[in-house]
Amino acid sequence: MLSVLGAYSWVNIKFLLSGAAVTVFVSIVSIILSYIFGIIFGIIRYVQIKYLSAIVGFVIDIIRNLPLILIIFFTYFGLPRLGFKPTPLWATIVAMTVFESMMIAEIVRAGINSIPVGQMEGARANGLSYWQALRYIILPQAIKNMIPAIVSQFISLVKDTSLATIIVLPDLMNHAQIIYGQNTNYTIPMFLALAVMYFIVCYSLSLLSQYLDHRLGTSKEDKPEEVAQTTESN
Repeated sequence: MLSVLGAYSWVNIKFLLSGAAVTVFVSIVSIILSYIFGIIFGIIRYVQIKYLSAIVGFVIDIIRNLPLILIIFFTYFGLPRLGFKPTPLWATIVAMTVFESMMIAEIVRAGINSIPVGQMEGARANGLSYWQALRYIILPQAIKNMIPAIVSQFISLVKDTSLATIIVLPDLMNHAQIIYGQNTNYTIPMFLALAVMYFIVCYSLSLLSQYLDHRLGTSKEDKPEEVAQTTESN
């Protein structure tokens, strides 16, 4: 009992929280960057730009089928051979962004494909250009449909940051390992603390997904009318 209480001393909790701050920072930066690049690559693959779409699709298929830990190793140990020397923090962010961007890109492509062809045809028939129809009609609807899948992917991203402990990223997992490495009696208490902290972050994202899905889902039934009104006004 005393060993459990000792594991949760203020010093250890403070040390864990500092690691959690690194985990959250890496997650937020990676989420923002991968969302931006994921949408760009997903649209490029969808619109079938000559040569470019094929190249992007080829790269997406390769990276999606590689283990994330291999990409982390490459960014930390491989990039220095090319003249770049990222810290463990930025090596992790680069690896996470590259991997998650490809996953998001495929979600975006599938989300756009889920929109009925008649939406594009109706928009074009009412005078919108292809890119205007994609931007104002297709993409807003697709993003609403993609929210649950994208948030689920971001939840996976948060959990996958723990893989970066292998390159000594001072994150939540790394700090927990340091604590129970000094006292093996703290192993189970640290695992419990990790479970609670990861659960709080991931469950919060899950609640956000449900909230957004509920808020945006109320307008799904009105999509055809909204599209018609938008196209008529143009």
